[in-house]
Amino acid sequence: MKPDIEIARSIQMRRINEVAQDLNIPEEILEPYGKYMAKIPENLIDPARVKRSKLILVTAITATKAGIGKTTVSVGLALGLNKIGKKAVVALREPSLGPCFGMKGGAAGGGYAQVLPMEKINLHFTGDFHAVTSAHNMIAALLDNYLYQHQSEGFALKEVLWKRVLDVNDRSLRSIVTGLGPRTNGLTQESGFDITPASEIMAILCLSENLDDLRRRIGNILLGYRFDDTPFTVNDLGVTGAIVSLLLDAIKPNLVQTTEGTPAFVHGGPFANIAHGCNTVIATKTAMTFGDYVITEAGFGADLGAEKFYNVKCRKSGLKPDLTVLVATLNGLKMHGGTPVDKIKEPDAEGVRKGLANLGRHIRNIRSFGQSVIVCLNKFASDTRDELDIVREYCESINVPFALNNAFMEGGEGARELASLAVRTIDENPSAELRFTYEDGDSLTDKITKVAKGIYGAASVSFSATALRKLKAATQSGYGHFPVCIAKTQYSFSQDPKEYGAPEGFNFEIRDIVINAGSEMIVAIAGDIIRMPGLPASPQALRIDVIGGLIEGLS
Repeated sequence: MKPDIEIARSIQMRRINEVAQDLNIPEEILEPYGKYMAKIPENLIDPARVKRSKLILVTAITATKAGIGKTTVSVGLALGLNKIGKKAVVALREPSLGPCFGMKGGAAGGGYAQVLPMEKINLHFTGDFHAVTSAHNMIAALLDNYLYQHQSEGFALKEVLWKRVLDVNDRSLRSIVTGLGPRTNGLTQESGFDITPASEIMAILCLSENLDDLRRRIGNILLGYRFDDTPFTVNDLGVTGAIVSLLLDAIKPNLVQTTEGTPAFVHGGPFANIAHGCNTVIATKTAMTFGDYVITEAGFGADLGAEKFYNVKCRKSGLKPDLTVLVATLNGLKMHGGTPVDKIKEPDAEGVRKGLANLGRHIRNIRSFGQSVIVCLNKFASDTRDELDIVREYCESINVPFALNNAFMEGGEGARELASLAVRTIDENPSAELRFTYEDGDSLTDKITKVAKGIYGAASVSFSATALRKLKAATQSGYGHFPVCIAKTQYSFSQDPKEYGAPEGFNFEIRDIVINAGSEMIVAIAGDIIRMPGLPASPQALRIDVIGGLIEGLS
């Protein structure tokens, strides 16, 4: 099998105006970025069409370090639906440079189920990530300048909450000191960097309904507290309009295509382990305006991405999936069944059986939201018939539809079974009304506790003194009705990344709280999770190069 980048390069892409024609989007409103990418206006959403469209969420079991293949399934399902005569569009997140040059490499799908042009999407794309980074750091610079310029008037903040961001894995920037040197260099204070997908600006971009909503949310960003404990916001800083100007292009959805030339929207890119992990509401609703079936994904396992998709994105936007697809792999099941990670590609039927506990926990959780769920197993060449049958029989025993996906090798043809099953399930057993894990009126501690116990399987939840202080401040500032977004490891239901399977009965520790008043959610930091990743011993950057004018090593 060729590397992803060679497959992507072998595809004869259609010009983006031709792709837009498939959606009846006039060429004159396109803003092309070269021949094969374009931005479209953010105001094309038709609520009536959105209501008629069928939304399918793709999520997964708890991930291995190599992932589970949600993007490949998402693209493949769109291709399969088009193969069986349905008008399907896929709506995905944009990749971050951090993982691309860090551990995972590219994130535009795989094999013959990719979004194209793969190299551009994985790298600078249309500049959305850079716009978010610039807007975030512009606020930091303007805040520092405001404090510096007004110090002679006695103005100061008791606590500054706004840090900086960069779309690079750089552990050395997690904690820094700014303003060192002469007084003209500014005020000396502690700060730090998060990765751009963790930026509140990214969350705001992804949750905004339109440009006016973006402006409202930007203005409400909490930057710190005055000495009388009142919030100090971007509106107080007086620069809301300036920050919105930096995001004027970024808010517009990006139109690209799949390996089979069908339309795809790729827009926004928060991580699900440290943010809410979903693409933009605008892109999802735009896709639903033009597609009869829309496939979108939520990052990492269903305990992270899907939980936040339902409890945060759907709660805020009014979206409701008609079906959730839960992706699994035999390798992932074996890892959760106790098979040593270096042996998960070898046959181990018992490891698969034990790993079904992880699959079962995710199915139970998804059903708790009122969702109809089907299990899709991403097929690999090393999979054995006996192992596949174990998963199929388990799903049949708990009345969950099951399908294999071979879109990686065969494109849309390899996803026909999955596509037909998805259509049939939506027709015969669509999802019920969403049931959220908690109510808006619950206290913030109760919301976090309900997620930890109800979704993760924790027996108890403990809060650090810092977390309790910030939760109290959030409530006193009028943010107590916000949903919660728990930042934790993606490798386990618990906060311990090495506790595989379906652990239960553990204590779940909340170490810190980040108040996102603009994106209107409270981020709870669990255990040792870090919002600025580091690079591994052998980063993917060692394998990326330009050879003969072509980029290699992104797959």
